[in-house]
Amino acid sequence: MQLLLFSKMFQSLPLTRFAELAKEIGFDGIDLTVRSNGYIKPSAVKEKLPEAISIITSKGLSVPMITTEITSVREPYAKEVFEVSSELGVKYLKLGYWKYNGFGFLKKQINEVRKELKNIEELSKKCNITSVIHTHSGMFMTAEPTVVWLILKGFNPNFVGAYLDPGHMVVEGGLAGWMMGMDILSKKVKVVSIKDYAWFKIEEKWNVQTVPLGDGLVPWKSVFEILKKINFKGPISIHSEYDLPLDEIIKQTKSDIQYIKSIMDL
Repeated sequence: MQLLLFSKMFQSLPLTRFAELAKEIGFDGIDLTVRSNGYIKPSAVKEKLPEAISIITSKGLSVPMITTEITSVREPYAKEVFEVSSELGVKYLKLGYWKYNGFGFLKKQINEVRKELKNIEELSKKCNITSVIHTHSGMFMTAEPTVVWLILKGFNPNFVGAYLDPGHMVVEGGLAGWMMGMDILSKKVKVVSIKDYAWFKIEEKWNVQTVPLGDGLVPWKSVFEILKKINFKGPISIHSEYDLPLDEIIKQTKSDIQYIKSIMDL
């Protein structure tokens, strides 16, 4: 399992410095943002992505995956992102999100998402790349693992698979829901995201916030025991999504990777 650093929270840094930092901290590679608010804009993918990956690999890191906002092959630059990424050796492409429209729309929306994924699967197969959908809590079509399973049913997981996020999964199912989610998606899991959450009551309202790994709801030891049981070998992307100054994010990321390495070695 490769440990990747998700680039979202480090985009204020020049890419060269970010890659150096990730290497210094102990990561194996980068989960690079290729989206409108990312390191690489989709419109510039042909020019900028080869340059970016060259910079990262020159620092001794790999780029096995990218994070995009693609939800349809008809979107501008979607095909270019797939094709260029494939040419550069990227193996996994995180797709974007479909918003859940609320009660009464779920079954219809599942069918709509599956129609989009059929075309995405064809493009993924052509480019020999694995597209993954992220289990993200809240008003998203991928909030519930069972819904994700229904969406992915019948698709070849080598081309359209699941991006498991135990942090988001415990937000939606903190007692046993996260485990049931790993169970039902076990044959679909291609990528895993790492971050932790806890609930806080602020001004009479409960809110979920990112907390350091091990301080939140996720039972990480049990999560990694299951990952070993299902023989998961894919990349693990650590998301340092803290509402902190950059120097504090860097400090916490150093702590987080050591925590995960200690759990992985058990």
